[in-house]
Amino acid sequence: MNVDLNSDLGESFGRWTLGDDDAMLGLVTSANVACGFHAGDPSTLRRTCARAADGGVVVGAQVGYRDLAGFGRRFVDMDPGELADDVLYQLGALEAMCRVAGTAVRYVKPHGALYNAAVHHTAQARAVVDAVRDYDPSLPVLGLPGSELLAAAEAAGLRAVPEFFVDRGYTPDGALVPRSEPGALLHDPDEVAARVLRLLADGAVEAVDGTVVAVRAESACVHGDSPGAVEMARAVRAALAGAGVEVRAFVAGGGGA
Repeated sequence: MNVDLNSDLGESFGRWTLGDDDAMLGLVTSANVACGFHAGDPSTLRRTCARAADGGVVVGAQVGYRDLAGFGRRFVDMDPGELADDVLYQLGALEAMCRVAGTAVRYVKPHGALYNAAVHHTAQARAVVDAVRDYDPSLPVLGLPGSELLAAAEAAGLRAVPEFFVDRGYTPDGALVPRSEPGALLHDPDEVAARVLRLLADGAVEAVDGTVVAVRAESACVHGDSPGAVEMARAVRAALAGAGVEVRAFVAGGGGA
């Protein structure tokens, strides 16, 4: 049994630091690196890609709305064609940083409000997929199980990779609890580690109302900007090791442990 562990990284900007990217890069197998639209300045992105390459961590492009002030967590009602162009622009920017670091963009994952919109918003989901298909149809798309994004990816012939959030609450229908509502964020390392083990053993997660939701996932995400993110990632790695589960990237180009 094996599973990928991913995290959102490269989200610092100028003198403002968010999360501990160095520590997280020592724990995850895939790095969802910001592309400058929702977070991350050029120097931060180049440094993050270089450190990921040095550590054998796969780099994915975390594309988002052009919303630095809102950290990409505000929905933007965009023309699908313009959204596809924005995604292409971000892919090209991060690919440049990867190239000089000796690596490459290996997959794509939407960020924040775009990620949540692509669960149900068919036009925006297709816009993201169209951009990925036009750029490089070999790139997998990482998203929420059952989402319009993954359905569109499969329809376009792309590899659709379902993921699980170890530190986010789930609704009874398998969506993420909005950050503005109670139960949206989890902080207990032991609790999140137990959730991952249950996911792998039973294919299920307990929703905020106590119901059990079926979840299929190839990758587990620990948000790099969450309080205690490093401790949660360490707890997950320890729990997986104790259960005999190999932690390795879902796509070639990085290391495993």
